[in-house]
Amino acid sequence: MVVRRAVLQLVQCCSRLALDRRGVSAIEFALLVPLMLTMYFGSIEVTDAISADHQITLVASTVADITSEYSSVASTDVSNILAAASAVLAPFPVANAQVTLTSVVIDSNLQAFVDWSVTLNGTALTAGQNVTSLVPQALLIAQTSVIWGQATYAYKPALGYVLTGTFNMSNQIFMRPRLSSCVQYTGSYCTSGSITAP
Repeated sequence: MVVRRAVLQLVQCCSRLALDRRGVSAIEFALLVPLMLTMYFGSIEVTDAISADHQITLVASTVADITSEYSSVASTDVSNILAAASAVLAPFPVANAQVTLTSVVIDSNLQAFVDWSVTLNGTALTAGQNVTSLVPQALLIAQTSVIWGQATYAYKPALGYVLTGTFNMSNQIFMRPRLSSCVQYTGSYCTSGSITAP
């Protein structure tokens, strides 16, 4: 009789415990909050990284496009073009970016050489350097030139930097000069009427 009563009380206690739902919401909340916060802040970081990558594409396009509208540039023009790159990159810090603007001339042997190159936070290409392998094959047309805009950005996530490190983003674009056969600058190999290569 005592054993039967103890078993009956144990069964009743277990059934009450199984039916009690008072703490379930708190436990579910405690389990889901870390996951939800990770997803929320992760989506912010991913959106920020996509935006930075888009801005780098715009920077490369902007410097090449603006320069292609000149027949010759002076040092103040180049400074203004690189300043425009900084404005396009906003709100991302320009200190993490490298922007290079290069004029490339293509000789009669379809060899591409650097005519002139300027940079912001980077290293400019050397005048006379052969860059044939870096220029798309379709753009290698004898006695022409192209403007080459390059931009790279070291993206550092605000929250996940310890886990992911720095993401290096880059883009480049080539454009033909619009007003002349080439865009002249200090020490340029090209002249208004002809293109020569070193």
